[in-house]
Amino acid sequence: MTAFSTDEPLQAFDEQTWREVVAAMDRTYSELVDYQEILEKQNRQIEDMRQFMASVLASVSDALIVIGKDRRIERAEGPIEKILGRSSEACLGQAVQELVAPGEEDALLEMIDQVMRDCEPRVLECQFSTPDGPAPLEISLSTRLDQRGRSQGVVLVGRPLGELRNAYRELEASHMALQQAQSQLVKNEKLASLGRLVAGVAHELNNPISFVYANTHALEKYTARFETYFDAVQAGKSRPALVALRDELRLDRTVRNLRTAITGAKEGAERVRDIVKDLRRLSAEGSGEHQRFNLAETARIAAEWVVRGTKTPVRVRFQDASEIWTIGNPGHVQQIAMNLVQNAIDALTDTQDPAITLHVFRRDEGAVLQVADNGPGIPDSVAPAIFDPFYTTKEVGKGTGLGLAISHKIAEEHGGTLILAKTGPEGSCFELTLPTEDGP
Repeated sequence: MTAFSTDEPLQAFDEQTWREVVAAMDRTYSELVDYQEILEKQNRQIEDMRQFMASVLASVSDALIVIGKDRRIERAEGPIEKILGRSSEACLGQAVQELVAPGEEDALLEMIDQVMRDCEPRVLECQFSTPDGPAPLEISLSTRLDQRGRSQGVVLVGRPLGELRNAYRELEASHMALQQAQSQLVKNEKLASLGRLVAGVAHELNNPISFVYANTHALEKYTARFETYFDAVQAGKSRPALVALRDELRLDRTVRNLRTAITGAKEGAERVRDIVKDLRRLSAEGSGEHQRFNLAETARIAAEWVVRGTKTPVRVRFQDASEIWTIGNPGHVQQIAMNLVQNAIDALTDTQDPAITLHVFRRDEGAVLQVADNGPGIPDSVAPAIFDPFYTTKEVGKGTGLGLAISHKIAEEHGGTLILAKTGPEGSCFELTLPTEDGP
């Protein structure tokens, strides 16, 4: 029997196997290192998310309660102690109905069952028990779902209604105060506009009143002459004596002058009446209902009064001032026209031969009032802000910055618009558009 030796093949087999084992171990170790890096990265992400959720829960002002399928509290976050007067730890494991005031349990449990059944969020107002007595909370209920989309309980978010109602009351009070402030701003701006007209009003009234006074003084003198003559007639003076007295008193001429004095006094009084009428229209509060009025006539009166009260020798021209009827508040629209004319006059301070043109016409379904001047125009850097409240390019004390802002608001309230139609080195043009109403 021949001897058979296996030392060399076995040694070769063992070395090859060893190399494969070592290579497999290297691969496994490398994979483990990669898995460990991935795991550490995911752990960091989970920790960051946990910290983020903790900070969010710590910052919320509402109570957050997690309820399991058994209706017991699994977690409580937020200002639980501040709202309910008990700690979050004391709430854990409690049945949720133990948190509410007597008589509220059935409504809460029924709502929880509905949310868990149809997975639709719901809102409920409920009285919760606190050491100070029942407190109303507005609670929002949402379903907790597992990875398979099955209901695992409910998340309850509660907000005290007392704070919410106080916030609503404060919001309503602020809204009312804002409305009152806006109304007061309109009145103040109108008074400021009227204040600028005092000098012109005084001048306009002084002329006809002086005319009336002079004629009434003449009438008083003429009356004294006739009384002297009638006294002589009553005393039975002779005809020659009466003729002589008539010539001495110049009664024939007095009779002619009497008619002239009466006519002059009447014209002066009518002028005063017209001025007062315009002033009453101009100073009307304008808080009544909208009415039908002539836009051209309203703009004319506004422009004339502004010009009367200014020291700038400006020419005002009315282009095609035909009757254009519109619907609105004539007092407020008149205020817009006054503001536009006054702004145009202010812009013409350093302009030679200053002029303003008012043009009233019909465009499509609207009545349009254009107020144009031949001033230096409005710079491009200023134009976008001219309708902003309190924005003004005038010196301190010479403008409130509210005129155009209030005018813009009034135009919108009338269903119209107020825009800067054009501006440039040859002047600016503002355009007011209002709904039209056909005249008779």
